[in-house]
Amino acid sequence: MHAKTHPISVQDSSAYFRLTSFHFGTPGQGRKVYIQAALHADEIPGMLVSQFLRKELTALEEAGKLRGEVILVPAANPVGLSQAIHGAPFGRFDLYTGTNFNRAYKHVADDLKGSLDGLLGSEAAANIALVREHARQSVEQWKPTTDTEALKKILLSMAIDADIVLDLHCDTEAVVHLYTGTPLADAVRPLAAIMGAHAVLLALQAGGEPFDEACSRLWWDLAAHFGPAFPLPPSCVATTVELRGEADVSYALAEQDARGLLQYLAHEGVIDQPAGALPQPLCEPTPLEGVEPIDAPHAGVLVFLKTPGDKVAAGDAVADLVDPVSGATTTLRCKVAGVFFARTVHRHVLRGMTIGKVAGPVAFRSGSLLSQ
Repeated sequence: MHAKTHPISVQDSSAYFRLTSFHFGTPGQGRKVYIQAALHADEIPGMLVSQFLRKELTALEEAGKLRGEVILVPAANPVGLSQAIHGAPFGRFDLYTGTNFNRAYKHVADDLKGSLDGLLGSEAAANIALVREHARQSVEQWKPTTDTEALKKILLSMAIDADIVLDLHCDTEAVVHLYTGTPLADAVRPLAAIMGAHAVLLALQAGGEPFDEACSRLWWDLAAHFGPAFPLPPSCVATTVELRGEADVSYALAEQDARGLLQYLAHEGVIDQPAGALPQPLCEPTPLEGVEPIDAPHAGVLVFLKTPGDKVAAGDAVADLVDPVSGATTTLRCKVAGVFFARTVHRHVLRGMTIGKVAGPVAFRSGSLLSQ
């Protein structure tokens, strides 16, 4: 294992940020895996999971058990980790620009549609290598104008040519769930089963250019652009792994999740050890367009009637919203059947706030599909 330090800020900045990555295995030998935690800097569970991953990956490397390259970034957002408002950590948005740290990554396919014209052939392996070469060049050409953009470029430069990308996040209160691209549904089934995911949410394009899509969507965009004469299979299994809720930080959960991720890498042949039998999955993948956000119609005290992981039917009561002055109570009901997989941590909410989400099996939404 060796560590690399990546300067984020320019040298004459009054505030200086830098990023650290840990590298295991040998580049170019076997598959490449990229794992990062806390891109949303107030989503803590993945940072603790990374401590167990680093220890185990070090031991595996020393034992000669790594068949590929693994890059681990345990604290992917030094800029966000430095932010607080009135004493409360604030790591989802850049306070300088207002931009979500997991949005606005460069979609390199826009460059590659031009740079690859006339270069692809009939051999998939050669095409994959060529796409990765041009993707690296496209990221290198990105010209950041802020520290946050510089951070995004550094992260994407390490991940853009990976075979597997695991972006570790969490919700506010939730069960384990995954976001990934629709063409990757079968590829993430083992990960979903191992991690005990209650929802696997699929989209061709979720909107906003999140990190996982910056690594994976280019493959099906380019395949559609160049057509079947130039085979381009989806060659980056990129997944956002939501590790329950913000408060689910414990040694027991972190060790469990780290062992699950390592079992998945063993299943994928990156680690030379028995992967074991896959557990039965807890869910089937469903479209991200089928997720129902349940919004508060007015302000009030929020009393939940359902717990994350509960199965719900259309029309089920999910929560009560109590007016603290009049005492009037509004019961909030879901409109779709599915899994109640995430809910807000707040117990007093304002009108229009999303209080929970249900993963349904039928697509009914369009446009930007992710929360802000």
